[in-house]
Parts: sequence; structure tokens; C-alpha cells
Amino acid sequence: MKTFHGSRFLASALMAALLVLGGCASTHPLMPTPLLYLGAQAKPLFTEEQRTVRTPPLDLLYITDRAPAQQPSEAEPYTAERSRSEAFGSTTIQFGDGLTWDGLVTHSLQADRTASVNLTLGQTREIGRFPIIPYQVIQTPAGLTRDPAVVDAHENATRALQAEVARRLAASPRKEVVLYVHGVANTFQDAALTMGELCHFFGREFVCAIFSWPAGGTRGVLFGYQVDYESSIYAAEHLRKTIRAIAATPGLEKIHLLAHSRGTDVLATAISDLSVEAYTQHGNLAQRYKIGNIVLLAPDLDPDVAIAKIFRVESDPDAPSGSAPEPKMVFDRMPGFRITLYASPGDKALSTSGWLFGSIFRLGRLDEALLTPYQLAHARALGFFDAIQVEETTGLGHSYFHSNPEVSADLIALLRYGLGPNEPGRPLEEVDKPFWRIPKAHGKDAPR
Repeated sequence: MKTFHGSRFLASALMAALLVLGGCASTHPLMPTPLLYLGAQAKPLFTEEQRTVRTPPLDLLYITDRAPAQQPSEAEPYTAERSRSEAFGSTTIQFGDGLTWDGLVTHSLQADRTASVNLTLGQTREIGRFPIIPYQVIQTPAGLTRDPAVVDAHENATRALQAEVARRLAASPRKEVVLYVHGVANTFQDAALTMGELCHFFGREFVCAIFSWPAGGTRGVLFGYQVDYESSIYAAEHLRKTIRAIAATPGLEKIHLLAHSRGTDVLATAISDLSVEAYTQHGNLAQRYKIGNIVLLAPDLDPDVAIAKIFRVESDPDAPSGSAPEPKMVFDRMPGFRITLYASPGDKALSTSGWLFGSIFRLGRLDEALLTPYQLAHARALGFFDAIQVEETTGLGHSYFHSNPEVSADLIALLRYGLGPNEPGRPLEEVDKPFWRIPKAHGKDAPR
């Protein structure tokens, strides 16, 4: 009995720390300046072409299957409860209090800031909403069919979402979308503020968006972790439809998909389904859905589950490609498509998750030494996969993609500049291809 209570206390204490990490802080200071914007060889944060972004507030697109707040007095516009209808809209990220654009740029380019720049959530406006699932069906002499009124509502919502994406693309220097999927213990605001600061340091060149699923609840044991886990499974269906709709928007050139922690499972499930769709129509993810990068940040995911989902088509030669299976088909090359994994063996939050699930390790703690020769050979043969190891972290070591200025710099080099590992401007240490390591920092450039 003592062992049971001791284990439960340990898990509760560690999950409480995860909640604090996930977004329970009262303030959200602007992330440290990524290192590629500092020093003698610094890249410009903003370009002269970006005259339309010269105001501190940032307008962020959101898509969510969270339930909306019922009272105006509630702290956030969307709750941790599930909604059976997916909504989308616009939310504003505020940078500082009364800060001018020039002042924000100055603070954004300081290695050691003279004052804190806190991010807050501004006005949030819902633009459209899809029908409630499951979609209503009606009887016909030939059998069941979708209710025409529901189909019309679905198509109207899809057109409205695509019109909003197209409007943003028209005003954006790059005709590309970056969509971020958050992890457990994150509220709507947590997700929006994290993507807001990333978008800011992407140079505000992309159309930035979040897919916010019903996380951040506190019901149940272990501070709601298991409720968040089930909500992540629930949300994958909505994310799949979201990616499909955005990909079909006229004027879109690419969509880049980022997911953190438990959000990586939501994304992996959606991508798995979409890869099957593309395969059955003689296509692939990059061609059909215009996907450029898939980035898995500290994934809270069992490696075997990840492999089974992401490489579902390759491992099923009996799946139909068109009207019949093609077991010996040659897969088309996907230029510009990459899957990048950021992992840290020192990620304490994921060691807790592994303990809860009974797994030996989580994908976000992957080390090449844990792989078999067969697994390493497969990773090399793909040609579009890279694993970036992060050794220097602080605290629980789970949010390093925006708290560590070296890691954020590498992410920006990948997405904004399209650089491969160890190309000029993206310094990485080769471990054993396709495994790379963030170089160790020293002094003022050390992780924070």
C-alpha cells in the first residue's frame, strides 16, 4: 500500500509540473531571440517588403473543436470541453502594453532584454462553424443519404474557411500556411500565444494558424492528463478535415504542419488517414495536400505507434491504389517534403508520460543508440527524415522549441529559409545520418 500511494504521489507531483509547463503561468513573456538573428552574421528579422505588418498586434487564424465559453466573463473564448462542431476565426496576439512597432523590433533583437515583453490574447472573433457531428442522415428509397441541408452547411463552412485563408494569403509575403497543433495542459490562449511568438520570429512572412483541440482540463486523476489524452484522439478527425480544406484553398503553395507533445499524435493520426486518401487516388501527401514540412516537437508518442501511423501505406501492399492493389508500385519522389523530429533524452515530462503509459520511452526522447541497424537503415533510405537531438535543456526540458534560442533558430532555418541539416546558416553536429545534434552553447547563448 505504501508503494501505491508513493507512486501516485510521484505521478501527481510530476504531472503538476507538466501543467505548469503547459500553460498555467500568469504571464507569457516573449520567447528568447533565436540565435540566427544575433551576432555578426545575423539574418534580418523583417524585410522591406513587409510594410503591411508594421504594427505590434498579430492576427492569427484559429480552427478549434473546443466548446465556446458560455459567459462573456469567462477567462478565455474557448474552454477545455469538447464541441461536436468545429469552428474557425481570428484571434489577436498583443505584444507588450503600449509598445510601438520600432520598440517591439528593438526588444525582439536583444539577446538580453532590458524589459519584459508580455504577450496577451486580444479580440477573438468566430467567423464560421461546421455542422454538428455525426452529420444527419435521412432515409431514401435507395437507402440512407446525408441530409442535403447538412451537406450545404458543410460546403458553406468549407468555402468560408478557404475564403479566410485566401484573404490572408493575398496579404502575406509568402503564400504558405504554418499550422500549429499544441499539446496537453494547453488552453486556447496558451496555444495562440505560443504560435503568435513563433509567427513573429518567422518574420511574419507566413499565414500562421493554430488547430486547438480540447486540452487543458483538470477533471479526473493526474490533473486531467487522461481526459486530454482521449480528447486528442477525438480531435484527429477534425484536424484531417482542416488540413484537407486548407490544402484545397486557391493560391496556397504549401502548408507546414507543426505539432508539440501530445499534439503529435493528433497530427500523426490525421496524416495517416490523408496518406491513405492520397494513395488510393494515385497521389502522395506532398502532391495532393501541398505539405512541405511535418515537424514533430518533443512528441509524446510511442515510437511504434508513430511508425505504424506515419508509414501506414508503405507497410500495406494490399491497400488499393485506385481500383486495385499495386504491391510493387514505385512511390513518387516528394521534392520539398520533409519530416523533422526534435527530441531530447533529458525531457523529464516525457519520462513521466512513458511511466504512465508503461512504454520504455517516448518518441520525443529518441536516441539513435536505441534503434536497431534495420531501423537506422530504414530511416536513411527514406531521404526525407531528420532527427534533431537537443541535449541542453532547462526545467522539465519539454518546451525547448521556443524557450531555447538555438533550437528555435534551427526551426526557423528549416521553415523560413528551407535549409537542410548543416547547410550554411543551419549549424548542426552530425551524429549518424539522419541523426543530428544542436551544438552546445556557452555563456550568454546558453539555453534559458
